[in-house]
Amino acid sequence: MIWPVALALAAVIAAGTYLALSRDLLRCLIGLALVGNGINLLLFCSGRLLSQMPPFVASGAQQLAVAANPLPQALVLTAIVISFVLLCFSLVLAIRLLQFTGSADTAKLRAAEPAAVDASKPAVEETA
Repeated sequence: MIWPVALALAAVIAAGTYLALSRDLLRCLIGLALVGNGINLLLFCSGRLLSQMPPFVASGAQQLAVAANPLPQALVLTAIVISFVLLCFSLVLAIRLLQFTGSADTAKLRAAEPAAVDASKPAVEETA
């Protein structure tokens, strides 16, 4: 059961990374959402997949034997909410940026940056 989940995890993170490196702004946002969901799946899988036992410690026992760990489940639930809010906020910013500049190409958006005046900001490469 762990191998199909691991392959799904790898596929989701690979697709998200590919899309996040795209020049289109919407593809970048979808890629970041996919990477976030892949990391959520990784956290969820860390708490045991096949255990049907509730996460309670028996009386007199020192540790959980075969029960699922509830901490990764709680972390994933919180991360899902945070990533959804971040995605909504990013989409609103992308729509506003598209309205303001008229372009969703990240290379054109990078070229629209003002010139670097201090050494800490990288200079924009001139493209013909």
